[in-house]
Amino acid sequence: LQVTLARVIEEGRPGLIAVLSDATQLKTLEGQFVQSQKMQAIGQLAGGVAHDFNNLLTAISGHCDLLMLRHDKGDPDYTDLDQISQNANRAASLVGQLLAFSRKQTLKPRIIDLRDTLSDLTHLLNRLTGEKVVLTLTHDPNLAPIRADKRQLEQVIMNLVVNARDAMPGGGEIRIETENLHLIEDLKRDRAAVPKGNYVVVKVTDEGVGIPADKLGKIFEPFYTTKKPGEGTGLGLSTAYGIVKQTGGYIFCDSVLGSGTCFTLFLPAHDRPSEIEQEPALPTMELPSIEENSAAMVLLVEDEAPVRAFASRALKLRGYTVFEAENAEEALRILEDDQLQFDVFVTDVIMPGMDGPTWVAEALKTRPDTAVVFVSGYAEDVFREGRPPTPNSVFLPKPFSLSELTATVQNQIARRARA
Repeated sequence: LQVTLARVIEEGRPGLIAVLSDATQLKTLEGQFVQSQKMQAIGQLAGGVAHDFNNLLTAISGHCDLLMLRHDKGDPDYTDLDQISQNANRAASLVGQLLAFSRKQTLKPRIIDLRDTLSDLTHLLNRLTGEKVVLTLTHDPNLAPIRADKRQLEQVIMNLVVNARDAMPGGGEIRIETENLHLIEDLKRDRAAVPKGNYVVVKVTDEGVGIPADKLGKIFEPFYTTKKPGEGTGLGLSTAYGIVKQTGGYIFCDSVLGSGTCFTLFLPAHDRPSEIEQEPALPTMELPSIEENSAAMVLLVEDEAPVRAFASRALKLRGYTVFEAENAEEALRILEDDQLQFDVFVTDVIMPGMDGPTWVAEALKTRPDTAVVFVSGYAEDVFREGRPPTPNSVFLPKPFSLSELTATVQNQIARRARA
């Protein structure tokens, strides 16, 4: 309630006018704005940290790959190198969770039926929950399809189920329910507003210890956890939040201490069920022979010296002729030499000064047939927002391995040759 007072004088007599206003909606909007700004700021911080870590991990795993090429599998040192590689991959997975929260990870959305997705996931979920927990799935028989990244959505469900399991150390039931929902007006709750329209709703409910009311507002923040030290990273729910938001959906939590918790996902329904897409088969990428690459020229542009050193050595090992530049300006100076005919540009996206897409657009004005490989610790969509697509280009997310880099470059050169 807002009270506004004004002093007045009427007919020579002083008076006071009081105006009472219902400020509930205003306070709600202010709360939504503050929470949105807070989550955005945390997301930007998380995304920046993840980007820097991806550069470090690219250098670590890349140089590890180079060392492994010089050792046989029977060599004792090979086992140590393999451990470094595996743990670098685990670190990359954690960084991926930070990117998920900041909504800067690369998604591969397609039209899917959630019933099929959950059916495929049931065996793994049962293994995650253990014998003490009963997992129950209930579906709307006419469930609408959605457009989402299947793997990332599976990650969301697994994170929620694992949280539910941990909330019931003595066992209990976890229910996963799906249903169609048509909102005839905006749904406002938890400082958010779900626009009217058609949604597929997913509920994950447990019978656990519950979450205190004063903690509910923080559960989606990175590194916040109600678990004991060492029992969780605090990234599970923040990852789920980021993936759901990047998919265009909403996630809410209701909890009662001693009774249980329910997470509710609102995912936009897709209106054309006949377009459900099958998961594409992974393409096989064969490493080219050195002889095939002996005449191919690559311009490598990367401001991080360790990443540039690894990428250059990896490409040279496969027979490419590599010219290096630490920034866009140096790359454009190299291109002033008309005698140099490059087959492909391999460039970082985010660099001091001119960024990757900008210098590539300038270079392609005089070399329109050159293939392009963009590499970045951020998602592909981040640098394409508001930009026209770059012709003959592909995106390779960091961290990448030696084989991923060389195969991507070779595929681009082969595509250029066929064009």
